[in-house]
Amino acid sequence: MSMAAFRMIHQDPEEVRGKGLDRDLVRRVVTLAAPYRWQLAGFLVAIVLEALLALVAPFVFKAIIDTTLPDKNTALLVAQSLLVVAAAVATAVVSLFERRWSARIGEGLIYDLRVGLFDHVQRMPMQFFTRSQTGALVSRLNNDVIGAQRAVTGTLGTVVSNVVTLVTVVIAMLALDWRITLASILLLPLFLLPSKRVGRRLQAMTRESFQLNAEMNATMTERFGVAGALLVKLFGQHETETDEFGERAARVRDIGIRSAVYTRFFMIMLTLVGLVGVAAVYLIGGLQVINGTITTGALVALAALVVRVYDPLTSLTNARVDVMSAFVSFERVFEVLDSPNPIPDPDDPVELVDPVGRIELDHVDFRYPAAGVGSIASLEVGGSDRDSPDGPPLVLDDVTFTVEPGQTVALVGPSGAGKSTIASLIPRLYDVSAGALRIDGHDVRSLSQASLRHAIGVVAQDPHLFHATVGDNLRYARPKATDQELREACLAAQVLDVIDALPQGLDTMVGERGYRLSGGEKQRLAIARMLLKDPAVVVLDEATSSLDSENEAAIQAALSIALEGRTAIVIAHRLSTITGADRIVVVDGGRVVETGRHADLLDDGGLYADLYRTLVGTTFA
Repeated sequence: MSMAAFRMIHQDPEEVRGKGLDRDLVRRVVTLAAPYRWQLAGFLVAIVLEALLALVAPFVFKAIIDTTLPDKNTALLVAQSLLVVAAAVATAVVSLFERRWSARIGEGLIYDLRVGLFDHVQRMPMQFFTRSQTGALVSRLNNDVIGAQRAVTGTLGTVVSNVVTLVTVVIAMLALDWRITLASILLLPLFLLPSKRVGRRLQAMTRESFQLNAEMNATMTERFGVAGALLVKLFGQHETETDEFGERAARVRDIGIRSAVYTRFFMIMLTLVGLVGVAAVYLIGGLQVINGTITTGALVALAALVVRVYDPLTSLTNARVDVMSAFVSFERVFEVLDSPNPIPDPDDPVELVDPVGRIELDHVDFRYPAAGVGSIASLEVGGSDRDSPDGPPLVLDDVTFTVEPGQTVALVGPSGAGKSTIASLIPRLYDVSAGALRIDGHDVRSLSQASLRHAIGVVAQDPHLFHATVGDNLRYARPKATDQELREACLAAQVLDVIDALPQGLDTMVGERGYRLSGGEKQRLAIARMLLKDPAVVVLDEATSSLDSENEAAIQAALSIALEGRTAIVIAHRLSTITGADRIVVVDGGRVVETGRHADLLDDGGLYADLYRTLVGTTFA
């Protein structure tokens, strides 16, 4: 199948209908490609040389038929034959250079865009990730980046190649005979009619096939993950899942068969029209040869050249849609690159050096960011939702308390009270809406995020482990840590015996999201990772929730040593964690309603006393 036919089948004109080429977008693409300007120049020169070299054979054949053969000039015939071979060899060499330059440009652009996107996305705030569909985001980093690369080296290169080829071939044909050239061009509608009609049907089928394949990919991603596979097994839905997957696969199969038939019909039509064009050249040209208007060699050359006219002409009739479709990928890539980060580092950030861990919340209010702030609507599931006319609800209201260096403060309150929200503000995963949060007297918004987060260690309720070895997961906190340092951290976190029992010890793969380990083992491994980081401030968000009583006692003993000299914010429901804290801050409805030590709060008979009685009843029931 020709490249023109391939593009006609797979392009989607609906995406670009009515759109014009944005000059700012073009300038930005040119700027992006600027580092590769010399390769681009070589690429374009190679295209021109290939087009010119392709004219050598038809004109040499003309000379052979018109002059060399009638004169029976053997030496000239050998020289002309060698010239054709030399032109073919030169074309092959130029083609290699063209491919090399094209690959360097394309792969360079992929590298630049991927690294730029990855870096930008990694720096985006948490609301970006909580609102974005992971599959759509990954598609931007893969499919759209490759699409942008093809826009430069594929689509634009093909358009330039078609223009150069068409211009050189038409000029050559006009030099031979203008009448036959005009007749050849008038046959173009015979190419376009089947192309447009069949192309539209193939576009619709291809779009449906892509959608079905995307749905099957999503199904496989969910069902083949450990959690998805477990859910299917526990509910006994194997046959239902297979039937649903089979229906989609059958539809893709049927579309593939129809597409193959349409494509073959399309190619047959193009071949027939091409033969009609060649036959027309021989008919019109043959009559002119008989009348003595042109030579036999000129007729043969024209017949060879006319075949090279139809493909670029057909392609260029769709050039606008081709180019616009190609630039859609650039628009989608730039949409992510241009998304503003609402939690940036200040222009002249303060580095948090030798932190002692004093935390101060000063009349803090917080609302989660409104829809569209720090996120991209096209990456969200179902598009961007809307907030109420009053904006997002207030989650924290006038929260004020201070944690002195080395203190352990427990945050207690009913579910949804705002405890985890307070914990997420400390490492500046979100910015306060009003008031201030200070670390060692510095507003966290004035600090560099790298130095702030280096000073804070967090162990979440469901800690994340990468699909890597135990050692690699631990070294995420300290890349240059030795095996002995890893073992010491694991010993302190009461998980060393678990690691030693694994098949390859520290070199054992933990599996996707750490599914080879139990919940308690993952949490203890996360605590060991936090200890390796050696932070001044520790945030434990239900970090002992998955431990049984025996393991909890061991880990509490380890934490009491590990947290000594560090500031700790602990969110927990475990009695031992709460009662052992230096101070307890009780949160309800986003407000601090009580603060004090365990015994004092019990005597006060407020919310904490009610929560504590509930915990005692639950624990000893």
